[in-house]
Amino acid sequence: METQSASSTSQYLTFKLDQELFAVDIGKVREVLEFTTMTKVPRTPDFMRGVINLRGNVVPVVDMRLKLGLSVTEKTVDTCVVISEVSVDGETTVLGALVDSVQEVIDLDASHVAPPPHLGSRIDAAVIRGMGKRDDQFIMILDLDRVFTSEDLRASNAAAPGSGSAQGLPA
Repeated sequence: METQSASSTSQYLTFKLDQELFAVDIGKVREVLEFTTMTKVPRTPDFMRGVINLRGNVVPVVDMRLKLGLSVTEKTVDTCVVISEVSVDGETTVLGALVDSVQEVIDLDASHVAPPPHLGSRIDAAVIRGMGKRDDQFIMILDLDRVFTSEDLRASNAAAPGSGSAQGLPA
């Protein structure tokens, strides 16, 4: 018998925002940091919380709650910054995503991922790649490349000059 293809299972980093469980493709994640002091940059959108120094590189940090239309993230002992690569219109930018807490890395079989919902979600369904189901819990799988627009990337590049390229950070 032929074994199941490895491409039918994907790995995701799960995290919480306002008691809801979200996930992003692990391939987009560079690392997870504890909450750190951010420098606020004037004239940036509210969801742009500021910039951090990551090994000598300036990285803009986005409040994922605000970006998704939820309330502002309150700092707790579990608050984390997920450093990710985002591509929009062919441009790759390294961003920090402020989340309530990081949960775990999970494997989800494609058969456990349903299409995004069309109604009843507080989150814009266009940014949801799919709805994962694990045990009795739903997981909103975000498409980071759709969460952020080219305008967002321009704002992040203004916040962190020279960060428009992923080459600024070591892999």
